[in-house]
Amino acid sequence: MHDYLLAFLGGLLLGISVVGYLFCNGRIAGISGLIAQVLNPQTMFKTPAIWFLLGLSITPFFYGWIFKPQIAMVVTSPILLIFSGLLVGFGTSLGSGCTSGHGICGISRLSKRSIVATSIFMLAGFITVYVIRHVIGVAL
Repeated sequence: MHDYLLAFLGGLLLGISVVGYLFCNGRIAGISGLIAQVLNPQTMFKTPAIWFLLGLSITPFFYGWIFKPQIAMVVTSPILLIFSGLLVGFGTSLGSGCTSGHGICGISRLSKRSIVATSIFMLAGFITVYVIRHVIGVAL
């Protein structure tokens, strides 16, 4: 139950943060949009997005310091990580936002585009897991 409770609390905090950001700043807290605001020279020093992103970046370190989770991450190829990051960046541009933006911010606003996009993301994930586990036969 401990894992479920932490997941629930994490989701609750994320929801409160997204609603708070929208309420206080009048902007949606989709990650790709926040990063675009921070990287834009015209809005770089005028946007509170930097503080939101900084909080997202620092929080895992506080979580690890307090709860000391046993997580092992194995990076097999830095080139593969870079290539994957570029593909994700291309996908967020192509999809007019990232999975978190559509899934958390868009669906909560009942955006039809976000509901369709999130459904496609989920379907692609289901198909990928099915193919990897049942067609290719790789156990993760």
